[in-house]
Amino acid sequence: MSAQIRKLIVQIDETRIELGQTVNPPVRKALAMAVIANPCAGRYVENLDELIAVGEELGGLLGRKCVQALGIAPGQAHSYGKAAIVGEAGELEHAAAILHPKLGAPLRQAVEKGAALVPSSKKRGGLGTAIDVPLGHKDAAYVRSHFDAMEARVSDAPRADEIVVAVVVTDGGRPLPRVGGLQVQEIKGEDGLR
Repeated sequence: MSAQIRKLIVQIDETRIELGQTVNPPVRKALAMAVIANPCAGRYVENLDELIAVGEELGGLLGRKCVQALGIAPGQAHSYGKAAIVGEAGELEHAAAILHPKLGAPLRQAVEKGAALVPSSKKRGGLGTAIDVPLGHKDAAYVRSHFDAMEARVSDAPRADEIVVAVVVTDGGRPLPRVGGLQVQEIKGEDGLR
């Protein structure tokens, strides 16, 4: 099954100054969202393989859109995250089917490596519902400087029978991080933790 995409949105958030301090280089986050038809809307479906396949398709598509928007090579990506908002005729398990079983592998391919789990969030909502896409370093979960989030929202979605699927990729951590922890240059990237 191929995703029935009504709309694709790509946004860049670039922070250059934080509390009067110059952020050099600026920290950039790319958000790519797909507004898709929910083939399971309005009914209970035991087998969610159709949505799992859609997640696999969107992981690569949205991950590549983010990397392209940042204008970086895939290996230059730092953090990633994923989220979904299900319209009122769907259920949270529809978001889980898209986000968890197969979306991660093609997203990792889009950013090269990706040893760490992809942080995620999901919720049900109507038009204009916002969701925070949680972020973590793609290769090492213990890198505190990369614990962050980016808000995702589409003004005319999700309709009752739609799902908004969002992926965020960054080219750095938070602006001016100062809370210690594992540093980017110390990452081994073998177990997804350090």
